[in-house]
Amino acid sequence: MTRAAIFIDGGFLLSRLGAVQPSVDRRDVEAVGKVIDRLVESHLKTLHRHYEAKSHWQLLYRVFYYDARPFSQKALLPVSRRPIDFAKSDQAKFREALFERLRRTPNVAVRLGETLSERGWAPKPDALKALLAGRRQWADLTDDDFDPGIRQKAVDMRFGLDIASVALKRQAEIMILVTGDSDFVPAAKLARREGVKVILDPLWQSVRPDLFEHIDQLRSGLDRPKSAEAQP
Repeated sequence: MTRAAIFIDGGFLLSRLGAVQPSVDRRDVEAVGKVIDRLVESHLKTLHRHYEAKSHWQLLYRVFYYDARPFSQKALLPVSRRPIDFAKSDQAKFREALFERLRRTPNVAVRLGETLSERGWAPKPDALKALLAGRRQWADLTDDDFDPGIRQKAVDMRFGLDIASVALKRQAEIMILVTGDSDFVPAAKLARREGVKVILDPLWQSVRPDLFEHIDQLRSGLDRPKSAEAQP
């Protein structure tokens, strides 16, 4: 029987939610979790029209969800020098709760990379432009004008390795990649060479030619956004 594996770039999905699902509260773990459930089921139902199975769920091999663990270190804010515990931030608590919700969902594997602060506090792009243009002075900057320089590590590697592993072990004949990142082109090329059908879901975002060239089908699992600004 034909099986499908679904690979979800979590950071990309969360960044697109405001555009494609503006009514969803992005701070509500259960609401976001239901969007992910709906996305998966939509793709499976579409496949079920073309492949024989008693139910669309029988087509699912596994859902892989990729993100990075929230940054959890303590630091001092750059201007006020007040202490901050990143692990207690609303975003960190949301991510951890979402990961736990997904872990409890059948046939879902959560793959997490690391989050590191590699360069310390640095001015945000808008603040830096204002400084260079002379519209602001260093003494005018506040804590909100700085970015902690946090970077995800090893998320893309896990995404690519799982695609390669599933393809080479022939665990699925169809792969659905929910991402807009062309970094996965080598993995998509390998999967297609192994006879796997690759479907890209960019959540209604435009696709770069180097990624479009190496897929078999383009399809978004969530409803088309009404706002034109949601489709760049």
